[in-house]
Amino acid sequence: MGSRRMASLRKFNMLIILLAMVYMQPSVLSTENDFMHCERTIKNWSASSLDDGVEGDKLTLRDLLFFLHVPRTGGRTYFHCFLRKLYTGDQECPRSYDKLRFDPSKPNCKLMVTHDDYSMMSKLPKERTSVVTILRNPVDRVFSTYEFSVEVAARFLVHPNLTSATQMTRRLRPKARGVSTLDIWPWKYLVPWMREDLFARRDARRLGGVVEIKEISDSYNMEDIVMPLHLFINDPVAHEIIHNGATFQVAGLTNNSCSEESHKVRHCVRKYPELGQYILDVAKKRLDDMLYVGLTEDHKESATMFANMVGVQVLSMLEALSSRAEQVSNNRTELTSSFPDSEPDSPNQVQGNIDDQKASGIPSTRNVEVANENTTVVQLMEAYEVCISSLRKSQASRRTTSLKRISPVNFLKEARLQVPETVLQQILSLNSLDVELYKHAQQIFAQQREHLAQKLVKMEIEKNTGNSPFGLTPRKLLWLATTPIFIVCIFLFVTSRRRTSKLKV
Repeated sequence: MGSRRMASLRKFNMLIILLAMVYMQPSVLSTENDFMHCERTIKNWSASSLDDGVEGDKLTLRDLLFFLHVPRTGGRTYFHCFLRKLYTGDQECPRSYDKLRFDPSKPNCKLMVTHDDYSMMSKLPKERTSVVTILRNPVDRVFSTYEFSVEVAARFLVHPNLTSATQMTRRLRPKARGVSTLDIWPWKYLVPWMREDLFARRDARRLGGVVEIKEISDSYNMEDIVMPLHLFINDPVAHEIIHNGATFQVAGLTNNSCSEESHKVRHCVRKYPELGQYILDVAKKRLDDMLYVGLTEDHKESATMFANMVGVQVLSMLEALSSRAEQVSNNRTELTSSFPDSEPDSPNQVQGNIDDQKASGIPSTRNVEVANENTTVVQLMEAYEVCISSLRKSQASRRTTSLKRISPVNFLKEARLQVPETVLQQILSLNSLDVELYKHAQQIFAQQREHLAQKLVKMEIEKNTGNSPFGLTPRKLLWLATTPIFIVCIFLFVTSRRRTSKLKV
């Protein structure tokens, strides 16, 4: 009886196992099929994107300059202190930071600056468009994104509660002249999220009674006041928008993409991170095809390089346009590049509290006379340094005012040193694609440095030789031209003396 019972039990267990395998098999097959579908989707997208490259000389500026502004890389200074000095307001594409009103068909539209991703190229004449961008060390970019989200959200704490702040924003946004931060990707997602969190923590402190908050050394881990950094980077919102954000933006795969296909590809990569290499390859190729790639960490050299690689060509283009206009109107003899004053509600002016819109504090800038490439770059950099100094003061003042509302939180460079190594390593892990893309950008930057050095050496040689043939200066050419005449005169003089001597003999 015992053996029969054991045999029956074994059969029953086998039946359970078989049934489990039958039920599990469709699930396993479904997962495998989903992965294969995603892999096929990404490969097809990658292949078409890699084939859709830039033809011709990538280092020559084309009719339209597309500044792909990766958030928190210092692009605002380039926009205000370089591009707005090189291009007039009429040459900017309308509302560059608001793709809903973007109109590349506008006459004389020469400049587009936007946080929108590379998919915007589908709206542009690719063969007539040059792209530039700036990348930043991924860890620093995540820090800065967190800090700025908190800073802008804190501006709303002047309101008594979240409902009041939200209602006021809805009433004022349609009336605002400029484009608010809440209209711009990614802040239109990150700021409301952080704003809601700040109000929730403030309400919790009030309900718990007035608690004296003492100075804490780690501003990135003050849970009673603001969302700690380690919670911020692990939130689904951060995974969707922030992590590997530069790679997704350069690839054209953000959740703000113009391409419907992009959303499927992004979803697959988020679901199966091992497929991210295909996205990275496309992003690297697009960096390779750009006119200029800057690095936030090498700010001074990047700015100088931008002036030499982009600024000079813009000025040259403006000079050519001016020459053509001069032939028609015949009323101009020199070219001056227009450096218009910045507008208070500029598209790139990041604002949080719309009822507190103010001028950016950027000083008026003078017209710079174009003489030659060397003096133009020098003057452009001088104007840039004045502009960026004022802009930084304005930003620092605005930031100080915002952070006072969540004191003692204060995001100083020294405070970053208090962040645990485990958090830093997690940021690196979550941004592995951006880490590789940044390394590639560093290589491109080194190539640009070498190219620029060779260009400057060539310019110096041409300057010293006066662009004369065979590398000869005008003085040498004059000497060579007069030497034969001088030799002939000497020959005639000597011959004449010889004849005279013979006559005397």
